[in-house]
Amino acid sequence: MHSLKKGLFAGLLIPMALVATGCSEDAAETEAEVSDESGGSEELTIGFSGPLSGPAASYGEETLKGLELAVEDINSEGGFEVDGTTYTINLETLDDKYLPNETAANAKRLVQEQDANVIYTPHSGGVYALQVFNEMEDFILMGYTSEPGVTEQGNPMTVRIPPRYDQYLQPFTEYEMERFGEKIAFLPTASQYGKDWAAALQPVWEENGGEVVFNESIDFSKDTDFQTIVANALEEDPDVMFIGGPSEPTALVAKQARDLGFEGGFLIMDQAKLDEMAAVLGGDYSMLEGAISTTPLIHTEFPGTAEYIEKYKAAGNERNPSAESAFHYVSLYVLTEAMQEAGTVEDTEAIMAAMDAGAQNVPEDKQVYVIPSVGEDGGFGSMLRMAYIEDGELQVMEGE
Repeated sequence: MHSLKKGLFAGLLIPMALVATGCSEDAAETEAEVSDESGGSEELTIGFSGPLSGPAASYGEETLKGLELAVEDINSEGGFEVDGTTYTINLETLDDKYLPNETAANAKRLVQEQDANVIYTPHSGGVYALQVFNEMEDFILMGYTSEPGVTEQGNPMTVRIPPRYDQYLQPFTEYEMERFGEKIAFLPTASQYGKDWAAALQPVWEENGGEVVFNESIDFSKDTDFQTIVANALEEDPDVMFIGGPSEPTALVAKQARDLGFEGGFLIMDQAKLDEMAAVLGGDYSMLEGAISTTPLIHTEFPGTAEYIEKYKAAGNERNPSAESAFHYVSLYVLTEAMQEAGTVEDTEAIMAAMDAGAQNVPEDKQVYVIPSVGEDGGFGSMLRMAYIEDGELQVMEGE
């Protein structure tokens, strides 16, 4: 189905395809099978490359759950119609172990072997890796990362799904400074995303009169004992700790700080989720007193939120659904509505041009989150909402 611009680059891509095949023999591959009960439908393949093994596997699996639920819903409702043809969705997934080079190899494989012209990846390193060639290969990159830089590259085939994290910097800073003080210790994840978050936060903190008294990162893919680095940070007597990364290890960093006597606040990157951290810490928010971060899905009320939570748990998931799964769910509806608006599943430029209209047309019962717009840069618009822990309870704060 999807063949535009491929021939031009075949010579370049064949060696890469061989590398991709060799690197990915043991990759986890799953397929959302669809039945053609109507007899008149075609199948559209959408690709996914994310961490399905290794330290970030739970994160990758959670993003994938949202996509799989959306595929199941769309297909069970008979698919979606574009220009007189009904399409069902085949979701092809590959494990990239959170490694950008694997993301790139997987994407080439999905394009060349599966004819995918839409590929999802849920980490900034993977997004940047795919932006090197997604225009040449003519596929839409659906990126789940709050990294502002991915939509500042001028890549016309990139969609940024979650809100930009830089909108949180000032309100997070103001809350923590007002409640706890001006000295902060930086202990973010060692990923590029964590480094970028730290680089963006530091000038905001300092411009507000604060001081960074400790600045080291944690490699969650290697480190499992955080006592030494947390103890070193606490020697600088911080009022606040900046932490973040996947929810589970981030929660353990917070616990280690409390065990060592830290009584200050936590400014938490948007990747970690307060409710998921609380689940690791005994099921309540007491250890996270004074923390501020993004709002968990279960404390969110949009037209389709309650139904999605029920559907997610009915699928056999014991935990609460995360923002990652919910954003992936609604993003597939934005995409398919954009295809209907554009009148094509093949013309990627036309689909991108219709993405904003697609957001406006998402059925109300599918609006797990309300996406008010899709900007010219490909970024999903959002309403600023934050959550903080006070007296052991989670409170939601609306931004301006």
